[in-house]
Amino acid sequence: MSLAMDLTLGTEAQALLEEMLKITSQNLVHMEVTEHYQIIKELGKGKYGQVVLVTHRQRGTPMALKLLPKASTKLQNFLYEYCVALSLSAHPAIIGMFGIAIESSQHYGFLYEAALHRDLISIIKPKAGIPEPAAKLCAKQLVSALDFIHSRGLVYRDVKPENILLFDRHCHCIKLTDFGLTRPQGTLLRLVTGVIPYTAPELSRGTGDTPGLPIDASLDAWALGVLIFCLLTGYFPWEKTLPEDSFFEDFVEWQESGLDEDLPFHWRPLSNDAISMLRKLLAVEPSKRGPLRCVLSYLDRPWRAEMVAKGH
Repeated sequence: MSLAMDLTLGTEAQALLEEMLKITSQNLVHMEVTEHYQIIKELGKGKYGQVVLVTHRQRGTPMALKLLPKASTKLQNFLYEYCVALSLSAHPAIIGMFGIAIESSQHYGFLYEAALHRDLISIIKPKAGIPEPAAKLCAKQLVSALDFIHSRGLVYRDVKPENILLFDRHCHCIKLTDFGLTRPQGTLLRLVTGVIPYTAPELSRGTGDTPGLPIDASLDAWALGVLIFCLLTGYFPWEKTLPEDSFFEDFVEWQESGLDEDLPFHWRPLSNDAISMLRKLLAVEPSKRGPLRCVLSYLDRPWRAEMVAKGH
């Protein structure tokens, strides 16, 4: 997709979201949660607030309710996350929304389908990852979901196991959730100093006063590469994408040389096919990265070195 096309899609996405925000803010349902819903248990908690499992008092339908405290949440941010999620929820690998945004005396909230098998982080074994068939199922569904998001002119920007909900323990059905960081393509993003392993290196070079970087789909390709690495190994390829991280530096050296002997030691559990796939997703230069769909051509090849040894 050309850059001009990307930016046009981004502008259209921005306009559509602004229209949705306006309509939603006029149609917020004012009510106290417990009047209409019975709270069963907490499903998750974070800096943002919490997610609880509820059932509708009349109809008995189980649903997840995300509650954001009004004291620490801007109405605009709440409406934005809700509208983005709603605009994408038709995709089978994106969480389904009930189209209900509420305001109570203490909280803003919205309802979506409940994932009773928790999230992807709950099944990743440290230093082992998850079974290869499950990793491939995850990768295939995530490529489809992220492609769909990009086709809508948006960049997801928050690929990590905590944001991937499970509808069974073997990853036959997974869904992306949490669209608070999703932005239209071309949005200028401030460069960051505090980084996590999923942060693409072009965003890690910030010093606070650095001008922003227009975002595009390559940020999601990078994060997907890091996620697939974690699923196959049970550890991160590096802590942060900065020169002072020796794991990242070793990776950059290997990317530049391409020599087998430069392959960082902790990449050795991966097959040559998996390494070749991740090398595309994790190209340090954003213009050489991806595309996401390159993953699909590797699905029928072994991703772990021991699988090659067994002749699978």
